[in-house]
Amino acid sequence: MTSGHHHGRRHGHGHPVPGYAPVTGESVAPGVGPLLGWLDGNPLPRAELDRRLGALRAGPRSTALPAPGTAEDRQLTRWVAQVVLTEELCAAEAAARGLDPGGAPPVRLDQRAAVELGSIAAAAYEGNAAVRAVYEAVTAGVAVAPAEAAAYRESTARPPAGPVWRLRTPDGEFDAEPGSLPADLAGALGSAVPSQTVTAGPWTATLVARREPEPDPPGPADGLLDAARRLAFVRWLDHARAHRLRLVPGLEHPGDPAQPDNHHRH
Repeated sequence: MTSGHHHGRRHGHGHPVPGYAPVTGESVAPGVGPLLGWLDGNPLPRAELDRRLGALRAGPRSTALPAPGTAEDRQLTRWVAQVVLTEELCAAEAAARGLDPGGAPPVRLDQRAAVELGSIAAAAYEGNAAVRAVYEAVTAGVAVAPAEAAAYRESTARPPAGPVWRLRTPDGEFDAEPGSLPADLAGALGSAVPSQTVTAGPWTATLVARREPEPDPPGPADGLLDAARRLAFVRWLDHARAHRLRLVPGLEHPGDPAQPDNHHRH
């Protein structure tokens, strides 16, 4: 699972989770019955969910998992189920679009990307090539308006740096910004030429070199575009989940406020 994912993420206040149909039917323990859910009306077997849960229980982090039968254990099952459902949905979408995901190995998202996608979509993206292929297809046309990019660059621009002087003193050579030096010494060095030695009060220094800062290039808008693409994918995924997936009671989204294991903890 992706680092930082919270299978027991808490929602509440009666607001439904976007992209997920509300829970219906009597609550049951996750894993009752042979199905994971239905995709486009077609039943999905739960064998892959059982395999992954078994691998987690037999893996090196098994001691960190919640005790079987607890509310947190049921939330873990729901979380893994949603990852599998997301992968199944994207596999079907990739086939419908004629995409060839290939056998690309898993990838790792940075923390910002994982947070913006949400833990379930991020885990599916990291581990499944079909999810990544659909992401690329769905977000290929996303663009950032020039005015938005300009505002982003302005808000992230750094103030221009000042000059740096290379100085030699009886204690050795070092780099210093003029503002970090005693005012009298900085004033004397300001009019000095390289290799000139100046004395100001108790300070003596030789100006070895003066380096003017290179102007900072405009801030890249790549981060803004990446964020816009992730938002577009999440919106597409939410819509596809709501219209194409039907969940087995007990395997609803872990953050669905209607399922009994989702409650606030303070």
